[in-house]
Amino acid sequence: MEFTATESGRLDALIAAQDEQLSRSKIQKAIKEGSVTVNGKVVKKSSLKVTEGDTVYIEISEIRNPKSEITPINQHLDVLFEDDAVIVINKPAGYAVHPGHSMEENETTILHGIAYLFNERNIPFSADSTLAHRLDKPTTGCLVVVKNNNSYQHLQKQFEERTTKKKYLALVSGVPEYKEATIDSPIGRNLTDRTKMSVLQTSTSRDAKTSYRVIDHKEDCAVLECDLHTGRTHQIRVHLASIGHPILGDLPYGSPASKKVSDKYAVEGLCLHAKEITFVSPADSIEHTVEAPLSSTISAALSSTGLTV
Repeated sequence: MEFTATESGRLDALIAAQDEQLSRSKIQKAIKEGSVTVNGKVVKKSSLKVTEGDTVYIEISEIRNPKSEITPINQHLDVLFEDDAVIVINKPAGYAVHPGHSMEENETTILHGIAYLFNERNIPFSADSTLAHRLDKPTTGCLVVVKNNNSYQHLQKQFEERTTKKKYLALVSGVPEYKEATIDSPIGRNLTDRTKMSVLQTSTSRDAKTSYRVIDHKEDCAVLECDLHTGRTHQIRVHLASIGHPILGDLPYGSPASKKVSDKYAVEGLCLHAKEITFVSPADSIEHTVEAPLSSTISAALSSTGLTV
């Protein structure tokens, strides 16, 4: 991973802000082992002050996705779209997309299922150049997978330049005051619970922007279509909770009121679904829009609440 610092600060803190899936301890270990360069020079001091405009590079493949853990497992993944460069799968709930520092050592992830798909197709599998983006563990829907490094670079550029379009469905507690609105609030690691994110302004917070519109509602809940303009960890969940409308079934970011509504309608699982994604495939340079069918969690919640999409 390479990035240009947009502010001055400690080297390890700036790297952590770029990828919240990486723990500070593992970043510091990588720095100590010589896996980080600043302006092309290897540095081994985590507290080194990086200046705005400096170029930082860290080799994170072994930190994020230890290759010894990625063994092919048939997860019967639903393929929504495929060409010579890209596969779009319908991610099921309950799986992290890749191994992380807070997970059990042998926990199965979506990468294990992708490795199986690649084996079936006789495609070389590389854990660090396969996922074009990520979804939270309980989130379902469209996940873009790339087949080779050239395609990976192409898709990464689209996500970085925000030319992709991502639409989500979310069932929330209560009814937002505005039927259409944009939440433009920075997100950073929660100061007391490091497993969570929060709307806050710190030196490591990153800009985050989510638009939503109310599709249907009743007195105590609503279904929203959300557009992501940025791709921060837990972004939609944090943003909707910040305006007083947590997603139904969201235990970490829920409130007493949202838990009451979730219990009322017997919601089982997070009601957040990556409904649709639009991107340009490197295989044909054509814009493709892929849509994922509703998950069982969303379908059951819609049925019990009487809401429609």
